Amino acid sequence: MDILVIAELERGQLSPVTGELLGKAVELAAGGRVDALAIGAGARNLAPGMFASGAARVLVADAPALDPYRFLPYVQIATEAVRRAAPAAILVPSTFRGKELGAGLAAALDCGLVVDAMAITADGSKLRCQRPCFGGNRVAEVAAEQTPVVITVRPKSFPAPASADGRAGEVVELPVAVPPAAVEQVQVLEFIPGGGEGQVNLQDAEIVVSGGRGLQKPENFSYVRDLAQVLGAAVGASRAVVDAGWIPYAHQVGQTGRTVSPRLYIACGISGAIQHLAGMRTSDVIVAINKDPEAPIFKVATYGIVGDVFEILPRLTAKLKERLGR
Repeated sequence: MDILVIAELERGQLSPVTGELLGKAVELAAGGRVDALAIGAGARNLAPGMFASGAARVLVADAPALDPYRFLPYVQIATEAVRRAAPAAILVPSTFRGKELGAGLAAALDCGLVVDAMAITADGSKLRCQRPCFGGNRVAEVAAEQTPVVITVRPKSFPAPASADGRAGEVVELPVAVPPAAVEQVQVLEFIPGGGEGQVNLQDAEIVVSGGRGLQKPENFSYVRDLAQVLGAAVGASRAVVDAGWIPYAHQVGQTGRTVSPRLYIACGISGAIQHLAGMRTSDVIVAINKDPEAPIFKVATYGIVGDVFEILPRLTAKLKERLGR
């Protein structure tokens, strides 16, 4: 089958999730053509990176008026790309932007839409997707009976493919007719990057240290931040502490937050509700610290420490500081 991947650009660069989707598209296509669509100023310059990740053809809509992201023009361009590529499936990053674009594209095409897919398998000419439902308490399997189908995929659901630098392909320029911003109901006034200066991006971090209700009060997140600083890690959090106002939403890991898949995930005082596990269980190594030996987090942990986080974290931080010379 032929598959189209809609790339996501972040300040002129390809988002890592684009490579993840291209790698999965090559697997699912099983010899079919994999196309990529890049929209935005300078999009044509990013074609080599998409070829290196598996795209055979890159469709580009390159115009200064396409930055920043604007819903109506992007949907119109994506619809034209689908008309030219005639794919069986369109894979879109399940980010805030991607979910909106995916829904708009499905409406324009009058086709099926699967949101927040965590796994995709080919079943003959059909695709089967697994996606969380009921607030992450269950996982539903959805079969796409007709084509095309738009599938938004959660970042970090699939590994990025090995880059084949120097791989070439065809670049197709798409026509760009951007309507005046005045006719749109929503306008982007300003782009404010998430996180603060010097912070590690949570979604792309190699190491994540997360805190939960077991920290007892917001001031105690300093234990998590201290360990994260020593390891050069990003700071994560469970939904419970975000809802309680202890830490901003940008740090939330789980079904209703970020999906992460770092090399190392350290869960501090997190019980392991299924909504949280949905956002981090694909981590390579999971270390859980909790005083409750029956906490669900231990069922997915590679290593578990049963004990008081207020005793363990300072000692662990001090030891790592000494070992790493920081």
